[in-house]
Amino acid sequence: QVQLVQSGGGLVQPGGSLRLSCTASGRTFSSPILGWFRQAPGKERDFVAAIMWSKNNTYYADFAEGRFTISTDNAKNTVYLQMNNLRPEDTNIYYCAAGNRTIVVARTYDYWGQGTQVTVSS
Repeated sequence: QVQLVQSGGGLVQPGGSLRLSCTASGRTFSSPILGWFRQAPGKERDFVAAIMWSKNNTYYADFAEGRFTISTDNAKNTVYLQMNNLRPEDTNIYYCAAGNRTIVVARTYDYWGQGTQVTVSS
């Protein structure tokens, strides 16, 4: 089992920045892929970014490339999503997830954080 606890998020103006955090506990070695997804009401969960605990390989959705940065602090078992130059269309609930199968497919992740609201509005 892996437990994921998220923090961060909130309201920010367009062009602003936010950092999301996700701290993992439990058998983290069994789920080496850490991903961030986002979901709007009534829609599917979309891939945002992913990273692996043991490597520095990072993966981004096209909309996130150049604006968002995923990183880990292995000593703290924490994965971060730094989001810059935020746009109103980035408004969503953001989830962190842990898995060991694929990078971008939400249903293949086994463990999920509780979700955090990000609202980009003036």
